[in-house]
Amino acid sequence: MYYEFFGLRESAFSIAVNPRYLYMSDQHREALAYLLYGVQNGGFVMLTGEVGTGKTTLVRRLLEQLPENMDLAIILNPMASAPELLASICDELNVSYIEDDLTLKYLTDSLNIFLLKNHAQGRKTVLLIDEAQLLQIPVLEQIRLLTNLETNTDKLLQIILVGQPELKDLLSNPELRQLSQRITARFHLNALNFEETQGYLAHRLQVAGMNSARPIPFPPDIIKLIHQHSGGIPRLINVIAERLLLGAYSQQKTIVDVAIFNQAIQEVTGIKPVEKKSNQKALKAIYQGTAVIFIIAFIVFLTRSQEFFNHKEQPPVVVASSSVSSSVSSSSESSSSASQSVMSKDYVNFLMEKTRAESFLMNMAGETVFDINLPCGVQIGQNYRCQREQLSTWNQLRELNRPGLLTLVDEKKKAFYLLVIGLNQDQLLVRNQQQEKIIEWNDIVNSWNGEFTFVWSSPVGFDADLQVGDHSSVVSWVAEQFATIDKQNEPLTRLIFTENLKRRIALFQASRGLEANGIINRVTIQHLNLLQGIDKSLMTLPAKPVSDTSSAAGGR
Repeated sequence: MYYEFFGLRESAFSIAVNPRYLYMSDQHREALAYLLYGVQNGGFVMLTGEVGTGKTTLVRRLLEQLPENMDLAIILNPMASAPELLASICDELNVSYIEDDLTLKYLTDSLNIFLLKNHAQGRKTVLLIDEAQLLQIPVLEQIRLLTNLETNTDKLLQIILVGQPELKDLLSNPELRQLSQRITARFHLNALNFEETQGYLAHRLQVAGMNSARPIPFPPDIIKLIHQHSGGIPRLINVIAERLLLGAYSQQKTIVDVAIFNQAIQEVTGIKPVEKKSNQKALKAIYQGTAVIFIIAFIVFLTRSQEFFNHKEQPPVVVASSSVSSSVSSSSESSSSASQSVMSKDYVNFLMEKTRAESFLMNMAGETVFDINLPCGVQIGQNYRCQREQLSTWNQLRELNRPGLLTLVDEKKKAFYLLVIGLNQDQLLVRNQQQEKIIEWNDIVNSWNGEFTFVWSSPVGFDADLQVGDHSSVVSWVAEQFATIDKQNEPLTRLIFTENLKRRIALFQASRGLEANGIINRVTIQHLNLLQGIDKSLMTLPAKPVSDTSSAAGGR
């Protein structure tokens, strides 16, 4: 392997969470001290930071240092309702409960009995919730109530909330002021500065086995570029550094140079690096000259076409701004009202800008490895992928059956994004980071441009259609899914795509209304994912009552 070429025992820049590789910068040491203090002294502890700054690795280090008399419940999917979350906590702590009685009182009482017994035995209990920025306000309030479980002298439950910066915004909500006041320790992890990036790279190489007498493969000018392109985010540093080592190894060079860096960064981001400085003055002159010509031409164009634009029939106005609302023409199939407010107060707070919306969509799917500046633009993670579809009917959205982003466009052609997590014949269930709400399809139909973005889980190694005779780990994965579906002990094949597997796939495709060609393709994998529960599906809302003639439903 390439790492042996650099004197390493293993890959130094894997994105897998490994506490051995935790680089303890000054801020990481301080964060760990805050967390340990908070756990020992009860109440809430909060750790925040951007995606990829090392939160999960730091928490792993914390868990390694917890006393042996502590029991830990870890919640990795905070999207659940309050009763579901309490049931998950009970499951983590092996607290028995009756599944047909999942009331908040019953589950809380069951937890309280367990916590009292644990305390009597001299044990402490810790609840850790990852991706806590996804918690809904009612669920957070229920979590706060768990800290009321106490004896005369001690809290029975210590709670650690770990999340992205949005968690701080969420806890600033007036409804959560009591919870915020109970946080005894909080810390925010920032990106690494240049000096910390130097130390981070050297540390990981050393842990992976590089001899300290050997020069590291990244000279100072390359480290500056790594820091510049990663923004100091450890996970992105790993991705870039890994690609740099592979590039150097392919050329049998022990030191990374600028040419290797430029090639690697283009492969990672898909963006061609900026030209060399020697060309910048000439390019600047060209751009300035072109800009002047363009401006002159544009002024002439506006002058000559003013009359045309003044008399051209204007399109209906569709506003998608948080501060303005106006009416749009209703289609013949919409409600009988002549116009309706696209940006009604019912869902204005659910509209998001593109980057935030795509990040939220990725987090909902469970993916944490992506470029925070282009969540759907650069595939860094191994599994989850964004996909955009251009739909033309409401039924197509229902057939996709996946949570995703509807693109709404205002009269200035600016796009806003609405996260849909459920629907029925006439309504959608939408969500932001704090709450959910049911809205009417007719309220948004005129501003939707047909674009729908969703996330799906791709088997590792899938990059093209597969058919009989192909060899791939994806073939094994598909065969294993059918073995589970068919309740068979052994899959039909491993690695090699056989005729038997083709026939089984064709049967599955026909049952799902797909083209029964027996080929492993993207759509077939997506349908397998839905059937197996690998990808989330849309929630099914109760049918709208026939007598309900209101234009919008209340929030949940």
